[in-house]
Amino acid sequence: MPSTLGEKLKELRRKKKYSLDELARLSGASKSYLWELENRQDRKPSAEKLIDIARVLDTTTDYLVDDNATFDDAQVKEAFFRKFNRLDDETKGRVMDMIDVWSRKK
Repeated sequence: MPSTLGEKLKELRRKKKYSLDELARLSGASKSYLWELENRQDRKPSAEKLIDIARVLDTTTDYLVDDNATFDDAQVKEAFFRKFNRLDDETKGRVMDMIDVWSRKK
């Protein structure tokens, strides 16, 4: 299980099948900056960059910076709600409709 910021970034990026170039484009960070975060232990990212990277990787900043953190259900939910809150109102309504339909299938 990854424990350092670099290991976590690399694992999450690979799970999404993003190259460093793609993650850089999506997060607004440079490829070299991301490479340094993944490969150099002494790098400490700015809060703004870390927030952008976590958003793209569907994770939390807490998970990335805490060497003892595991990505559990609470982080999954937080990442989901962060994405949900960025949706426009019409799309949020459609998502809520789908949830209603799925919850009635029991």
